[in-house]
This record gives sequence, structure tokens and C-alpha cells, in this order.
Amino acid sequence: HKDIFQRIKREGFVRVRINGEIYDINNLPELDKKARHTIEAVVDRLIVKPAIRPRLADSIETALRLSDGLLYVTHEFPGETAWSDDVFSEKYACPDCGVSLAELEPRIFSFNSPYGACPTCGGLGIILEFDPELLVPDPPLSLAAGAIDAWRRGGKRMNIFYNKLLKEFCNRFAVSADTPFKDLPADIQRLLMYGTTTDDTAKYNAEFEGIIPNLQRRWEKTDSEYVKARLHAYLSEQRCRKCKGSRLLPEALSVRIAYKNIYEVVQMTIDESQRFFEDLAFAGEAAHIAEQILKEIKQRLRFLVDVGLGYLTLDRPSATLSGGEAQRIRLATQVGSGLVGVCYVLDEPTIGLHSRDNEKLIRTLRHLADIGNSVIVVEHDEDAIRAADYIIDVGPGPGAHGGEIIAHGTLEQLLRNPKSITAKYLNGTCAIPVPTRRRSVELTRCIELTGCREHNLKNISAKFPLGAFICVTGVSGSGKSTLVSQTLLNALKRRLYNSKDKPGLHDELRGTEQLDKVIEIDQSPIGRTPRSNPATYTGVFDLIRQLYARTREAKIRGYSIGRFSFNVKGGRCEACQGQGVKRIEMHFLPDVFVACEQCHGTRYNRETLEVRYKGKNIADVLDMRIEEACQFFGSFAKIKQLLRALMDVGLGYMQLGQPSTTLSGGEAQRVKLAAELGKTATGHTIYILDEPTTGLHFADIQNLLSVLNRLADMGNTVIVIEHNLDVIKTVDWILDLGPEGGENGGRIVAEGTPEQIAEHPNSYTGAFLRPKLHVTATG
Repeated sequence: HKDIFQRIKREGFVRVRINGEIYDINNLPELDKKARHTIEAVVDRLIVKPAIRPRLADSIETALRLSDGLLYVTHEFPGETAWSDDVFSEKYACPDCGVSLAELEPRIFSFNSPYGACPTCGGLGIILEFDPELLVPDPPLSLAAGAIDAWRRGGKRMNIFYNKLLKEFCNRFAVSADTPFKDLPADIQRLLMYGTTTDDTAKYNAEFEGIIPNLQRRWEKTDSEYVKARLHAYLSEQRCRKCKGSRLLPEALSVRIAYKNIYEVVQMTIDESQRFFEDLAFAGEAAHIAEQILKEIKQRLRFLVDVGLGYLTLDRPSATLSGGEAQRIRLATQVGSGLVGVCYVLDEPTIGLHSRDNEKLIRTLRHLADIGNSVIVVEHDEDAIRAADYIIDVGPGPGAHGGEIIAHGTLEQLLRNPKSITAKYLNGTCAIPVPTRRRSVELTRCIELTGCREHNLKNISAKFPLGAFICVTGVSGSGKSTLVSQTLLNALKRRLYNSKDKPGLHDELRGTEQLDKVIEIDQSPIGRTPRSNPATYTGVFDLIRQLYARTREAKIRGYSIGRFSFNVKGGRCEACQGQGVKRIEMHFLPDVFVACEQCHGTRYNRETLEVRYKGKNIADVLDMRIEEACQFFGSFAKIKQLLRALMDVGLGYMQLGQPSTTLSGGEAQRVKLAAELGKTATGHTIYILDEPTTGLHFADIQNLLSVLNRLADMGNTVIVIEHNLDVIKTVDWILDLGPEGGENGGRIVAEGTPEQIAEHPNSYTGAFLRPKLHVTATG
């Protein structure tokens, strides 16, 4: 330690403290160079009195310079029997525990920055882990009957090995292999899943690796893609244990404003956070610093509330937002920019909005127009149409029957136009009628979910009557999708199909023995490539290809059904591989699709196109509109049945071979509905739809309702999540959630027929439903 002492002496200090004892720099003890010692330079010794202030300041500066920002003040005050130390640091550090923090910057509070992200989960807040619920999907099964799903699907040799492990486990821990897994003691379940600890080994005098450690080891060591894919089915997203889902480093979470760290603030709903920032008060210099920042935060939060998103939490992942919610967030961003002279184009901004919240959105759009912008909205919502300054009505029909401007002008001018179908629904000439008689509902024959508590659901139990048309309503964010799509749908899939999709938290699902299948009909694409189209999705193209394979010309040439598929070699055009278009990769620009020069977009080679039925080849059929094809194949019952289903859902204008990538969400959903209508009904199916009226005109909604009622008339159960009052007034049973969105929602406000909901005094849905049904509220 000679170098250290020489440096202290060179700086002019005459005393040092070694291991708590003070020595003269010229009279030092012998130190063991292999041992750890604490060596401190004594900078100054002072008696506390007013005159020492200048000398004290100089001494502190000297000590901080020498020690790189750390100093000890050793003192003995009157009445004390020993000297004691106080530690001081000029850095962002704790001198007692040694934890230090870099200078506070915005990036420390960002989980997208390596400076702020939790190193365990990389700022995601979640990690993929083996999920006990997926490993044991059917707890009533015993170990002998195959309760451990992951240990009975690995091939014959692996199954023998794992059965041996389970027998050894049962012997070592005195467990019966015939006992249902759910009846095993919690301690035994833990040992089986996670293996033994040191304490467990001492207690039971036995060791066991555990299912999850075993699978984790295999997952990390295997090079087999098959094994990886199989094990991946048992992984689920779990909250990161290190950051508890906050995504941030502990240092960032230790910074608090009004006793709340940044994670606690972003967990608030937008309504709650608006109140939090409104109540924040600072004094002095802090108030001056925070003034502009708080102004911007409050303004942005107010814009989000104004477009009806106050129920969302600030940390809501963007992937979980509906299309309408994402669009309204972008709208709030634009409102906040304060730009003028801009043309805003919005495609159905009212998607996912309850009638109560429509007014807020329309007020926001009106504000954009009032400050000097142009706002163009593609919309079917009646309130939005009535609020517009100028309306352009396109029609008269869909597809090839449309493309003309039927009317344009103010609302009054539109309502007087006899050619406009929109005007007929607005002025009351046409209307979606209220059913004169509803299906009888028996709550004794139902699907029941008990103890639902996922997200904002407040431990509710919900009954869905079977054989009825049911609507789940409520303001935006009240928990409708959580209850139906996340909990009910996934629970049914798991019960009926052994699905690996994890349902929302709930206690029990009852009544499934009365069902044979569950079908979700959403607005996701029916295919991700141009090869998929309405003909292939509904299965009608298989029947058409069979017909062409039975023609005289096809039999002479020896063509089979595969010859008329554009996905199989032989009949298709090989230049474009049956796609009809070629993709040209453009450097620094989006890819360009051009028609194939060989087949000119027909998808087939010349020989295949020479086979004709009634003068039409297979490519001509794909180019037909569905209404034309329905007449063309009128003598073939099976083909006509499927095409008739497409007509019934209002898609007669569409081409049979129209690529799926060009279909809207509403069109894709109706193609799926048609595919279901074309199947043989069992009467024991449950259909689940989330806002099926998205993108639909009044006339299209009428078609949709007739289709959904046909499904219910067959004895099936139809459940829709919907805000559209024309749909709500026609259903048999309503489950109304609320009363508000976010944390103030998640409860069942009312349930019953539309008339009963309309009479309920506390239902927002009922309040808007009353004029449609001409009933009054009861107290």
C-alpha cells in the first residue's frame, strides 16, 4: 500500500485513518499486503464554531476532489461517548449501500432504451415460460391417465421414458398415480412441476428434476425444429419476475412524483391520469420547470378523452387496440398538433364506439373543421352522417352496380333525393324492423361462466342462453371483448378442442355438453396471399373443378380435378405459378405487381383453358360475379347452395376469384358467414362475432341480420358484441356491461330482452335503445 500513502503525503496530508484508527503519515503500522484494508486521508480537524465556515468549505472541496465525490465527516458531539461517521456524496449514489445512478435523463425512463429497459425481459415486461395450465390442460385426469400433456406426445420411446419418471415420482413421494391431478396436495403439485429444493430433498429424502426444469432444459439444448415447435405450444407469456411487468430498471422506478413512480402513473386510465396531473402542484423553481411540461401533458390527455378513449390505460399495448381505437389515437395526435389548412381523411372513426361516446368524437371532428381544416369521413353511422356539412352518397348498389354519385349536398338535400338508399333509411322510408316475436329464452339451458376476473371484469358470472340471438353491449372499455372473445371463446375452444389458447381468468365453464363446436367469425383476412378467394374459402371451387373434370373434353384429354387448380403443377401457368401476377422487387420502392405476360392474368396454361362448360373456361368462371355464377350453375344444387349463401350475405357483386388481399374486413367476415351457411347445420353450434356491422351500410346490416337469424333459427346460438342499435333492438337477449369503461366497468348492469334493457334506469345502452323501441325507463 506504499503508493497510496505516498500519494496522500504528496498531497500535503499528515494524518491517515487505517481500519478506523488514526495514524501520523510518518509513523505507519505494518500492513499485510494480502489483506483488505480501509485507508482514508484526514483532510482537516475542526472545532465547530461560526468562524470556521470558510475553512470548512475549502476542506470539503479538497476532500471531494481527492476522493472523486465521496467524504466522511467524523464527529463527537457533547454527550456522545464515541466518534461516529456521516457519509456524503456529490453524485447520484447511496454512500451506504453503494448503489449509484447516472444523471437523470428521459432515456432512463424509456423501456425502448437499453439505459432504462429491464435486462431480464429486454423492456417487454413479459417472458416466455412453460405454463402449468398448458402442461396440465385437463386437471381432472390422473397422472396414469395422461394428465401431463407435454409428457405424452413425444413419441413412443419418450412416452415410455416419461411414464417411468412418473412412476418413480409416485413411489418416492407416496403419491397414487390414479389420483386426479386437481386432487393432489398443493405441495406435491409444486414438486411435480418445479422439482425439489434442498429443503424438499431433506424432508422427503428424495430428489426430482420437475416437469418445467426438464422441458426448459430440452428447449434450450435441442436443435430439432420439430421438438422446438412442439414445446412452444406449452409456452405462454408470463410477467417478468425481475421488473414485475414494469419493463424498467429499479433505478427508474425509484424516482417518484407525488409518491408515484412512472410505472404507477402509466397504469392509470387516461381519465385517472388526467385527474392526477390536474392535481399536481409544485412550488418555487420546480413549478417553473414543470409549467410547460404539465401544460403539454394535460393537453394531450384532454384530446384522448375528447375522442372517447378515457377508459384506456396509458400502458395499453398497441397490438391489443381495435382498429377504431388506434384511429382515434392518431386523430387525437392530429388535434394536438394544432395544424390548419390540412385535409384529414378518416375511414369509419366510429368503429367500436358506443352511442354515448359518438358525440365526443363528432365534437372533435367539428373542432378540426372549425379551426380551418377539411375533414372527409367515410362513414355509415347515422349520427355522423347527420352531423356532416356536406354529404356525398355513392351507389346505387355495391361492386359493379355502384360507382356512381347518387346524391351530394346538405343533409336536407340528401333526404329529399328519391334515388338514395341512404336517404330512405334516414328519412324513415326504409327501416330495420323490430321483431314482432322473439325467440323464447330459457336460462336453465345456457352456457355459464362463473368468477370472470380478467382485466377489469369484477368477478362476474354470465349466462348465455342456448338457441338464441344474444348481444353483449356496453360503453367502450366496459369489458365486452374480455368476457366474450378472451374468456368465453378460449374456454370453449379449450373444452371442445383441447386448444392451447389460454382463456381469461375465471372459475368454471358450465353447459358445454350441449354444444358440438364453437366458431369465431371475425374480420381477419380469409387468406394472406392472392391465391385465396371467396370460391376457394367457401369450398365451391372444389365442386366447380369437379364439374369441369367431368366435361367431355376433360375426359378425352384425361384431365383430373387437379388440372383445374391454380395451386398445382400441370394446369396452372408456370410463368406466374398460378398467381396471375408477378411481383417485381423495386429497390428503395414498394414492390410492384404486374399481370403475367404468359397467361395475361388467367392463372392457367392454354391447354387447361381450352376445356369449356357452356362456353366458359375455368378462368372465365373465376372472373364471374357471384350473382352471375349463381345463375350459370343453377342446375347444380350443391354449387347453387354455396353461391346462394354468398348472395344472402350481400356479396353478389363480388367476383368468385377476387383475391382475399383486396377484401375489406366486413367482406371477409361475410364470406366466413356464407361458408358457415353453406354447411349442414347441427343446431348445436355457438357463433361468436365481434362488431360484425363494421363497414356495413343500413341495407347491408339488414342482410346480415337475416343471415344471423337464420343461424339462430336452426337451433344454433349466436353471440355478437355490438354497439349498433339496429342490431341490438332485434336480438333475443342482451347482456349489458358497464356502467363505465376501464376500472369503472366490468360489471353486469342489466340483462334481459331489449325491452327490459330499455326500461332499465342505469343502462346507457337502454337510454339510447328507448327511442328505437318506443318505451320509457322505470325507476
